[in-house]
Amino acid sequence: MFLLEGSPASDHATFAQFRSIHFAPCAKRILAEMSNALFDLEEISGETIFIDGTKIEAAANKYTFVRKKAVIKNQTKLLIKLADFVAECEQLYGLKIVYGNTIKMKHAKKLRKKLYVLKQSENVIFVHGTGKRKTPLQKSMETLEDYLSRLKNITSKYISEADATVIPRQTRTPLL
Repeated sequence: MFLLEGSPASDHATFAQFRSIHFAPCAKRILAEMSNALFDLEEISGETIFIDGTKIEAAANKYTFVRKKAVIKNQTKLLIKLADFVAECEQLYGLKIVYGNTIKMKHAKKLRKKLYVLKQSENVIFVHGTGKRKTPLQKSMETLEDYLSRLKNITSKYISEADATVIPRQTRTPLL
């Protein structure tokens, strides 16, 4: 109406001030009366309450929303890399971790434990910084820790632990 009278358009601060001063104190009552009116008109049943189905993250923007298909694809690639890595470590260090056709998370954790025991028994000192060469054992342990942390990140956020634990052994590529 104010535009028809030739008044200038209201500022966004004016609307925000109206909401905070006039609408906020009575908003709960108005929304409750509206839901009661809808219930009386039998538009809603009252048996089930639906809050909202929207996925909202704490740091939500267009780059944080993740599709299930992409997560499963990346998880599959990571599990194949992990299976190949376990086979490589078994051959490189003379360990026997996997008995059977599948690699599970417990096998990767068992490999980590055996690598730490191997580190202690050989008195290997890990090096960091420029100008220092890492031993194959240190590289293997860092790679395994990276794979496990990435897999844990995927499973804790997007996929249940049961879906992320098993990979068939026949997908492992033989080492030459």
